[in-house]
Amino acid sequence: MKQIRRFTLISTMVFGLVTSQLAYNPGDVKAEEDTLGLKAEAAMIIDAKSGKILFEKNADKVLGIASMSKMMTEYMVLEAIDKGKINWDQKVKINNYVHKLSKAPNLSNVGLTEGEDYTVKELYEAMAVHSGNAATVALAELLGGSEKNYVTLMTKKAKELGLKNFKFVNSSGLNNKDLMGNYPAGSANEENIMTAHDMGLLAFHILKKYPEVLETAKIPKLKFRDGKEYPNFNWMLPGLIHGYPGVDGLKTGSTDFAGYAHTGTVERDGQRYITIVMKSTSKDERFGDTKKLMDYAFATFDTEKVLSAGYQPRDKKSLPVVKGKEDAVEIETKDAIELVTEQDEKGNYQPQVVLDKKKLNKDGELTAPIEKGEKVGYVTVKPKEGEEYGFITSEGNNSIKVDLVAAESVEKANWFVLSMRAVGGFFGDVWNGAASTVKGWF
Repeated sequence: MKQIRRFTLISTMVFGLVTSQLAYNPGDVKAEEDTLGLKAEAAMIIDAKSGKILFEKNADKVLGIASMSKMMTEYMVLEAIDKGKINWDQKVKINNYVHKLSKAPNLSNVGLTEGEDYTVKELYEAMAVHSGNAATVALAELLGGSEKNYVTLMTKKAKELGLKNFKFVNSSGLNNKDLMGNYPAGSANEENIMTAHDMGLLAFHILKKYPEVLETAKIPKLKFRDGKEYPNFNWMLPGLIHGYPGVDGLKTGSTDFAGYAHTGTVERDGQRYITIVMKSTSKDERFGDTKKLMDYAFATFDTEKVLSAGYQPRDKKSLPVVKGKEDAVEIETKDAIELVTEQDEKGNYQPQVVLDKKKLNKDGELTAPIEKGEKVGYVTVKPKEGEEYGFITSEGNNSIKVDLVAAESVEKANWFVLSMRAVGGFFGDVWNGAASTVKGWF
């Protein structure tokens, strides 16, 4: 089994002369050797369904995220549409700053004309497909009133989603020095930062809540209203330079500070993985490392049934019952437990039974009546040997919990039976007491 690794997080990071302090509770700390030979400084593999972490390298190291920052705006636009705050056909008028930024040399952009109206959908596609920086700022101004206000909203949303170690200074992921003096937060030379763990968490949330994000992310070329075609920088999309079967997202990013980064996602035969690569030294390297991660995921892991439905605990197949027509009730799991695990590790999991103490009296008994299917606890699994990375969210453990229920109904005994039991119990106690007394005479 792979060992869980949560080692020291850099709590202070320097951007030139700027220090950013980040709070972190490291939890369990175990070292993980990079057995895949990755060149990227940080990397992860996550099961997109459960959030189970399958591989990590320096996942808690704070690094630049560049245009992967735009995934937060993708999330917030989709959320605003979902809540009816904005709509895809809503018009956004381009101001002078956004226009000038869209014309800035050496930046990824779709040209936007000052004073012209563009729909939210047009700007979103320019951002998601071609990583348009000016389009991102236009959306940020729509959602926040100003990019400065929007950065505050980004930070608030990141905390709501459970991200711990990050800092946003703008919406686009550019270095503030490239924003023509209009940077909304931080200093003139700062960039957005995050850990691979938090980037994976953001990707997990957006795929879980807004899977429609992939409908845009998988577009290889964007046909814009100016008649031009703008390429998607995710060259792992099928048909592109580093095409990989099943890849349909999510986002690339690169700056001098961040290096080359990639948040990828791939699906085959119903199994979807999320991959994170941060601080590669070239475009080819980031995609090469992502390919290694995806190859490793499909070659090594599979969804296995590690506990069958109807499982009965070996040492406790039934629970005692009081005030019932029967004095015990059999218990079993309601559902099976399926888990993405290494293909040769299916037998390494053992069940753990947790009874609901609120259902039991002080003697550990259930009280009739009991309905068939009534929950009396839950069963989870843990590895017999070694430890695992855990899950990207605290709720992930729920994916390996199933209800432990009564396998049959137990009716409450009628008053006469209960009375006879009470009388029998009374005389039984009297007899036992008398027998003990007589025995003491000899």
